[in-house]
Amino acid sequence: MVGYDPRADGRNVSNLEVAVAGSVSGLVTRVLISPLDVIKIRFQLQIERLSRSDPNAKYHGILQAGRQILQEEGPTAFWKGHIPAQLLSIGYGAVQFLSFEVLTELVHRASVRDARDFSVHFVCGGLSACVATLAVHPVDVLRTRFAAQGEPRVYKTLRNAVVTMYRTEGPLVFYKGLNPTLIAIFPYAGFQFSFYSSLKHAYEWAMPAEGKKNGNFKNLLCGSGAGVISKTLTYPLDLFKKRLQVGGFEQARASFGQVRSYKGLLDCARQVLREEGAQGCFKGLAPSLLKAALSTGFVFFWYELFCNLFHHMKKADS
Repeated sequence: MVGYDPRADGRNVSNLEVAVAGSVSGLVTRVLISPLDVIKIRFQLQIERLSRSDPNAKYHGILQAGRQILQEEGPTAFWKGHIPAQLLSIGYGAVQFLSFEVLTELVHRASVRDARDFSVHFVCGGLSACVATLAVHPVDVLRTRFAAQGEPRVYKTLRNAVVTMYRTEGPLVFYKGLNPTLIAIFPYAGFQFSFYSSLKHAYEWAMPAEGKKNGNFKNLLCGSGAGVISKTLTYPLDLFKKRLQVGGFEQARASFGQVRSYKGLLDCARQVLREEGAQGCFKGLAPSLLKAALSTGFVFFWYELFCNLFHHMKKADS
């Protein structure tokens, strides 16, 4: 069970084990979905339409983009920025799941509402994601810069990137795109946790008794569904965030097509709508949904698996 459940006090998983399970689930998932993340970021940052009919468009489909990145930059391009991405996943997973566990328990202890309610999971999920975002946002900016750059590379190493960005753009560069990130992450994570719980209840109601035995499949399936729903509802804000994070990084984007400068979230939204239309707010949605289904499904799958593993290890020792 994700979050505090008063009916499952016997689960006996400590806060440290919750944080470790969250970290490991993020680490394993990141390795598996990194190629889709790189393609998604490239799509989000492309000004031109994602269409074969636009002769200036560098990318126009998932398979085409994958082939082109492979030909031009080699297989390692799909794991560009993987070290900061792993730091992001490990830190984010630990803080988010630990915060969610603590917040849902506080709600229960305060006797305000049932800790398993959809609304409680939505609010606690959103708040836990905001806390995690504040902790790891600088790493997210680094990850985006690495994934966005072409050849020749502007940043050779993680250390080089940190020093160069700090010297040329100042310390606030590491919090570029924070406002749209927080605005987007609250509903996104809130929907993830609340829909995950709701889909699990629906699964248990709909499935016959023999189908309920495979809990791992249920966690993977419901996590994937929650990821797709959440990402679709909040996608435009994720695109705006990515555009803002690469501000001041235009020289490395020149080989990919047109570049734009934005003064803030509202200016970014206005420019995208004016120049690219409403569909421009959903560039990269296809790989993003595929990534969301896999990443959210795997995160909840691995998290629940490791929590159950810790629980069984304790039972075996006692």
